[in-house]
Amino acid sequence: MTEQEKKWIHEGVITESLPNGMFRVRLDNDDLILGYISGKIRRSFIRILPGDKVKVEVSPYDLTKGRIIYRLPKKDSKD
Repeated sequence: MTEQEKKWIHEGVITESLPNGMFRVRLDNDDLILGYISGKIRRSFIRILPGDKVKVEVSPYDLTKGRIIYRLPKKDSKD
């Protein structure tokens, strides 16, 4: 098994912005974890704000922390 197969990927919503690129993320299964920005997102200057949907990579060894690997595009409401 490689390193990539050991990680679990969840989707969640940013609930709170913390210092140094850290965020509180509420996952789809209602767990609240601490997420930090991956290097690719930091290098691309992608802005992440509270309310954004993100993909988080969580290690099975520590389920309270995860790495934010992708910010999902916002849905435009044309009502």
